[in-house]
Amino acid sequence: MTLAAAVTASAQLKLTADNIDQIVREMTLEEKATLIVGAGWGSMNAGSVTASDTRLVPGAAGTTQPIARLGIPATVLSDGPAGLRIEPVRQGDSQTYYCTGYPIGTVLACTWNTPMVEELLATMGEEVHEYGVDVLLAPGMNLHRNPLNGRNFEYFSEDPLLSGKISAAYVRGIQSQGVGVSVKHFAGNDQEINRMENDARINPRALRELYLKNFEIAVREGKPWTVMSSYNKINGKYTQQNHDLLTGFLRDEWGFDGIVMTDWGNKAGTVDAVKAGNDLMEPGAPNETQRVIEAVNNGTLDIADLDRNVKRMLQYIVKTPRFKGYDFSNKPDLEGHAKLVREAAAEGMVLLKNQSDALPLQGGNIALFGLTAYKSIAGGTGSGNVNKAYVRNISEGLEAAGFTLDARLVDYYAKYRDFAASERALGAGGRNVLLGEAVLPEIAVNSQAVRATAQRNDAAVIVIGRNAGEGDDRRMTDDFNLTAAETQLLNDACAAYHQAGKKVIVVLNIGGVIETASWKEQPDAILLAWTPGQEVGNSVADIITGKSNPSGKLSMTFPVNYLDIPSSANFPYNGQPARQRGVPGQQREPVKDIDYTNYAEGIWVGYRYFNTAKKEVSFPFGYGLSYTTFEYSKPKVSAKNGGFTASVTVTNTGKVAGKETVEVYVSAPEGGLVKPESELKAFAKTRLLQPGESQTLTFQADAYTLASFNEKASEWQTAAGTYTVKFAASALDVRQMATFKGKAKSWPVKTLMLPETPVEEIAVK
Repeated sequence: MTLAAAVTASAQLKLTADNIDQIVREMTLEEKATLIVGAGWGSMNAGSVTASDTRLVPGAAGTTQPIARLGIPATVLSDGPAGLRIEPVRQGDSQTYYCTGYPIGTVLACTWNTPMVEELLATMGEEVHEYGVDVLLAPGMNLHRNPLNGRNFEYFSEDPLLSGKISAAYVRGIQSQGVGVSVKHFAGNDQEINRMENDARINPRALRELYLKNFEIAVREGKPWTVMSSYNKINGKYTQQNHDLLTGFLRDEWGFDGIVMTDWGNKAGTVDAVKAGNDLMEPGAPNETQRVIEAVNNGTLDIADLDRNVKRMLQYIVKTPRFKGYDFSNKPDLEGHAKLVREAAAEGMVLLKNQSDALPLQGGNIALFGLTAYKSIAGGTGSGNVNKAYVRNISEGLEAAGFTLDARLVDYYAKYRDFAASERALGAGGRNVLLGEAVLPEIAVNSQAVRATAQRNDAAVIVIGRNAGEGDDRRMTDDFNLTAAETQLLNDACAAYHQAGKKVIVVLNIGGVIETASWKEQPDAILLAWTPGQEVGNSVADIITGKSNPSGKLSMTFPVNYLDIPSSANFPYNGQPARQRGVPGQQREPVKDIDYTNYAEGIWVGYRYFNTAKKEVSFPFGYGLSYTTFEYSKPKVSAKNGGFTASVTVTNTGKVAGKETVEVYVSAPEGGLVKPESELKAFAKTRLLQPGESQTLTFQADAYTLASFNEKASEWQTAAGTYTVKFAASALDVRQMATFKGKAKSWPVKTLMLPETPVEEIAVK
């Protein structure tokens, strides 16, 4: 072939699903380095700090770079996880591009309903597809190690099995629409303070059993297109540059075959990231491309490593709608999706208390207290925020459901909000909030005024609001704990309304766990509404009126006190004092819980600790009430291949239709490794059961699911002996039990990601 013919042939070569190896051989070094580096931050309009390429999808978080001569298009990556995050308005365009505000991750987990999550998330996938996005940067799935993590609202649970199963359903739902996800933040990104540099120091057992197990389940069962490596370090090494994490665990052990992308930044170790198996640097910068080129040229980066990552990128690109030339409509079914969100949000709400059947309520005059009642919280702040067309406030939902709100209270809160807005306009300070709006601190209501409302209303509803988000963590004072104004309002309202023989209902419109033990005995009912998406007000009203029977159960523990939580001894619950931030470029001694965090609690996270230590809690993991009652019967368990199969029959013994989640905990034989009192190993939820109706639920768990990790032997192990299977309504409410005989089994694995010095862990007896 002549030189001219070769050039012509090269010019005609275009990427297909079948010629990826040929394309890699054809690419120049510069093109390869370009493909693994994103296109940059783009413009920052409308207060956005994410990329906004007007040629593709304004407001998207980033893009990959095109190589036109080889038919390689740019692809679009956009934030989630509670809905697609893009710009809602575009210059010179009369159309709006709002997205649905879905229930936050915690709400999805509290449904304990994987089929429903998968079905709901398929509609989110439709929005991703129809708005021209290729990958949704979601789900967030770090564990709830501590309730003050600012991004817990994005995440699912304190338990890795529940987190992994819900995440896998989320992934399958989105990807059923022909678009991809990026499960994040891999891994150990369990606090926001100093999230870019914090070193999470974790011993191998806790790392494998807790902080990686949920990702493992999501990868094996959901098969995500992409995984996002986190900012932080684990055991002294940045996750983005950690071969053990990105190749040893993710690819070699779990079989992941997609791409890994960085979280949004520009760390100096680009070449180390390539070697580790980080395929895409986002949002991308020219100096990252140059680092790769120079490293190949000077021999510090093997071209084979670069080619491997380039090939993975091409395998990803050929799956995308943009490569396939999909003609997206920019018109997803937002109205239909909102209806599904309303139903799903109600299913994830948790009824914590319902004394003397205080709920449901049917109409009447209500004294609605709380600033958040009139400006309700749909979701958290930061990149997990969604540009939605509206948020249905709790006040609006209750009015639409037939309640008459106390007009004087409505006026009081409206005027205060106007005053607060005027104060802010004058330049009043406050905590900086990334991509969102701060929740106003609750204001006091005069005690005499509260008593007056009790004379003219049938019941009181008090809404307590909390929010959090990316870039900072919550605090113990006036956040986890109630403020003085909230405590006084609760005291006054309960005293006045109970004296008048009337009910007080508390609605928690919160993104994360708060203290409840000190005040939960006062109100008649407590509804944990979370921050459940744009239909928050309607969903709350559906539960309060009984249109929806609550069936949500807690995906985390509510402790009596914050400091009862073992991880609280190693968490920056008072924030980061200015003196600890230092000056850029100036060396200082590493600060505990800021520069490094010792996971000294080991495996003793959440109910694993509280149940084993027999420590009192306010509300246990898996807890949730219903307007009906359920009976468990006919428990059956049989050993199978080192694991078990099981079944139990659930009967609705009450007077209204409802759903029930059965949680299956397993207590392992004594001897060998120290283990929690019991661990969640399976769960299932009934269909809507009519009064008197029954359903038999089935469960299974294989031997690997039952295994614990032996650090000394570097292997997963199941012990021989009698296993007790507990069919439970919560971690503390076991309804039926059965046993089976298990056999010893082990799975040797490579020793990976050891800490430089083993973390000294607490002992639990």
